[in-house]
Amino acid sequence: MATAPKAVRYRAVRTFKRAHKSPLIFLERLPLEILMKILSYLDVSALYTLSHVNKLFYQLANDNVLWEKIHKAEHRRKTNLKCDCMYELLQMMSRMELKDPPENFWKLLHLNSLIKYDMKTLKSNLGILNRHTGLPSRTKQVLRNLRVTWELTVSDKSGHKSTFEPSWCRFCETSVSLSWSGGGQLSDYKKISSLHLHGVRRIALNLSGLKTPGRRSLMLKLDMHAVAESMQIIGRDKLVELKLLQPGIIIGDQSSVAFVMFTLHFHRLVERSTNENPLCLEDPILKPISDDVDPEHGLHGYQLHVALNDTACDIMSENFSQLFCRRADISDGLIRLTAISRSNPSQHTSLSGSVSLPWGCESLQGNVQNCCVLSVTLLDFCKGKFWCVGSAVSVQLQETPVCYDYDGEHFLILYQDSEGRVEIQLVKEQTRFVVVSLAVCVAVGKVNKHFGTSY
Repeated sequence: MATAPKAVRYRAVRTFKRAHKSPLIFLERLPLEILMKILSYLDVSALYTLSHVNKLFYQLANDNVLWEKIHKAEHRRKTNLKCDCMYELLQMMSRMELKDPPENFWKLLHLNSLIKYDMKTLKSNLGILNRHTGLPSRTKQVLRNLRVTWELTVSDKSGHKSTFEPSWCRFCETSVSLSWSGGGQLSDYKKISSLHLHGVRRIALNLSGLKTPGRRSLMLKLDMHAVAESMQIIGRDKLVELKLLQPGIIIGDQSSVAFVMFTLHFHRLVERSTNENPLCLEDPILKPISDDVDPEHGLHGYQLHVALNDTACDIMSENFSQLFCRRADISDGLIRLTAISRSNPSQHTSLSGSVSLPWGCESLQGNVQNCCVLSVTLLDFCKGKFWCVGSAVSVQLQETPVCYDYDGEHFLILYQDSEGRVEIQLVKEQTRFVVVSLAVCVAVGKVNKHFGTSY
């Protein structure tokens, strides 16, 4: 009887020792030449996964010899490989027959080639334009095919940076809304120093439990100190207060930041989200469209698309063509294009839903009334993009009625930036809103620059 406990303890010790003889330890004891031979049979996904096991396998899985063979084999298979400036530089360096290339050189070269491969083919789908908006009709599909997502980097005043992926992403007809909640890790509003928005194009790798590598493209930098004075409160509910930092960016804040929401207009969104050069974010400088015969050149032939949504679905989507402004009607440095006139009841249109902005984070949800997302696309007479806007806006109660054909309360949606202004007047009839006036006012300087005029 006395020996039985010893036998049990002995078997337990033997079992414990066997548990440590894992395949991983066995592989680590192999000569490096054998390990490299084994790794040479792995594909990109397997090598990337293996590099996260430990320090030894990180070094082995990033070996330049392995990645050089992978890249050259892939390059021979994909003869239509397209390159950007950075990729061309890496290719040029590879042709110099470096005796000792930098660490991760061939891996970086190959991952860049995967990102750029077939980009031109996918972007060619953007050439199919929507006849109402003048925007690419397949923006959403192209972004998903390119595996594009967005990341928000929040910097606080102590220098600490945190990067977050979107809590949700919702596409509407001409814009996409992105929200970050951060799992309670977002800094207090007053402690945030800057926000950086990056577009990220992920590589198509089969990875389980690992974030797929990708290329980040800086889309926007926001200095919180610079926008402190111009910040507006556009709505609130019982839990949060919506602060409009600048057009397209709001923060839901009370005692701490609950979420950050961006609204991105579809105009050049694919290019902005996939280009690593921040200088390419600006619209290209075009030669002014001049006309020496027309005395009101640049004042007519506009096409307008206006959409209102609650980040999930459109509550208004209307198109207007042949908008104009007489030269004598230019005032206060603005050219006014009237799409819906309050004196013409036949033009008045009803919204298809309630005007509200739902929000949510990990443990809280809310719905801010009398707020929504506005998306405006204004085209010139050549169907070129002239002015594009995407931003959350407030619906303000007006004390003075603007249209006496209705008995309900009157409201105003007003959007304004350095290039123009949008005015939408509404009347609430029982449970529905009716748009009784809609006008877009464009800065004269913008018109003069675009058309080469001197109004």
